[in-house]
Amino acid sequence: MYVTISDFIKEWNKEALLTQKVLDGLTDDSLKQKVYPEGRTLGRIAWHLTTSIPEYFAHFGLKIYEVEDAENIPTSAQEIAETFKKVSSEASKVLEQQWTDEALKEVQIAFGREETNAQIIMGLIKHIIHHRGQLTVLMRQAGLKPFGVYGPPKEDWVHFGVENPPL
Repeated sequence: MYVTISDFIKEWNKEALLTQKVLDGLTDDSLKQKVYPEGRTLGRIAWHLTTSIPEYFAHFGLKIYEVEDAENIPTSAQEIAETFKKVSSEASKVLEQQWTDEALKEVQIAFGREETNAQIIMGLIKHIIHHRGQLTVLMRQAGLKPFGVYGPPKEDWVHFGVENPPL
């Protein structure tokens, strides 16, 4: 749990950098990869992950610019990655400017339940991690090597002297 805004920003910046590296590995063609035939595309999930940050902040009382034309999913992987970079950077600045350490203890209704602001922003990080995991699976299905978020992808195990990586 976050006790200070600084605690959150450290974690946010670390997770945002990991997410940025995943997004930077996308290609325009990979954005079309679907979860299943009638399901969401990789591009839609990446765009949702990106645009949900300012939506989330605004919902909980923070003033932040929202992504223009958030309903239209870009066909450019670079545009999604660049937008995420701007949004994630802006988010840490907004939080630092608009909330205090004491504000983290305040309670709001979040998705039908009472949560402190600290729990709410931790939920945002978990939301991003959840979708980032989906992206890495879809990247693999699209024929891309995903960035090793918390460990190396299978292709990089050989650098550690492991021929057949564990499952």
